[in-house]
Amino acid sequence: MEAGDIQGEMLNKTLVVSAPGKVILHGEHAVVHGKAALAVALNLRTFLRMSPRDDGKIFLQLPNIGVKLWWDLVQLQPLLDAFPDRTELKPPTPEQLARLKEFAGTADGPGEIHDVATVAFLYLYLSIAAKSGVLPSVELLVWSELPTGAGLGSSAAYSVCLAAALLSECSVVGYPLGEGQSLARWTEEELDVINKWAFQGEQVIHGNPSGVDNAVGTWGGALRYQSGKITPLKRVPTLRILLTNTKVPRSTKALVAGVREKLLKFPAIMEPVLISIDAISRECEGVLEAMADDSSQGHYSVLEELVDINQHHLDVIGVGHPALDRVCQATAALGLHSKLTGAGGGGCAITLLRPDTPPSVVETAVRDLSRCGFACWETDIGGPGVCAHALPSLKADVVKVLNGI
Repeated sequence: MEAGDIQGEMLNKTLVVSAPGKVILHGEHAVVHGKAALAVALNLRTFLRMSPRDDGKIFLQLPNIGVKLWWDLVQLQPLLDAFPDRTELKPPTPEQLARLKEFAGTADGPGEIHDVATVAFLYLYLSIAAKSGVLPSVELLVWSELPTGAGLGSSAAYSVCLAAALLSECSVVGYPLGEGQSLARWTEEELDVINKWAFQGEQVIHGNPSGVDNAVGTWGGALRYQSGKITPLKRVPTLRILLTNTKVPRSTKALVAGVREKLLKFPAIMEPVLISIDAISRECEGVLEAMADDSSQGHYSVLEELVDINQHHLDVIGVGHPALDRVCQATAALGLHSKLTGAGGGGCAITLLRPDTPPSVVETAVRDLSRCGFACWETDIGGPGVCAHALPSLKADVVKVLNGI
């Protein structure tokens, strides 16, 4: 692509997209050992606003992590040599990443979140430009309701938003939002393209991701993951939850290693626990699909029992934590049911809320958990994946941020 050809066919309008986070409903740790896990969309979302520019510059703002950068297109164009047009997607090469890190001034850095996010943007921007023949002059602002580093899929939501916006801007996929619409989604075929490119972003950030997080961010709802196979669930209900971040840091790698060590030491004890966790995932999958036709309270009783059983199993395999115990105890005192989500050892927990759970009960739970130093959000799971929005239709606080106010 020559310098005179860097401006090709572009959508040339302001785009607003969002993608959800994710939580693991059941199957943490057991999934590492070939068992099933259920991942569901978390309706705390990442939002992206992209506007065209006519000055040959690219601006990137990520206010959550303090990134505010800009480049001239003529600076980026030489990097396209590392991104030959491809008919199929391949993982990022070490050479590509090294060149981008050097360009971004992060080659010798410790891999801080702002550096990784910048390199992921540059990778997706240049890869899609190389494929489409378009190097657009744009301004992007990405803001998230998701806390980073909490196991809630914040990086995948970022990658999905970038992929959807850049692919739309470069006319690789259509932009689904029509005149007068407040919200729209891409076709299944276009979502598949977005998901594959978002996975590229996740590979830049995480090296060897499972693909679960970006799949949930793209399609939403719920999916089963087992031995590398991702299967979306059909007609999943939206469930109210209380999400609690204990703010206790943990090492996923160390927790996974601890479970493996226990399994090797006590195989006759641990393997049945993992088999039971697998059975919980499958039982829950059946209940969720049944709820699409029948939302009776009896289904919630089963879901609550499964939450309690699984939390006990996760304690047995060694990934509990006193902070998570406090979440379970505080919510149980109010008749609610909670379990950890993700790696455990701290991190986050989810509390299931029935449709008729009184607001006063939720308020009391939030107050009690906040007194423990935890952060809480009342939200829901099972909602839509990546969406295109009319900016005025979004919540006032989101509009304010996306307008740079």
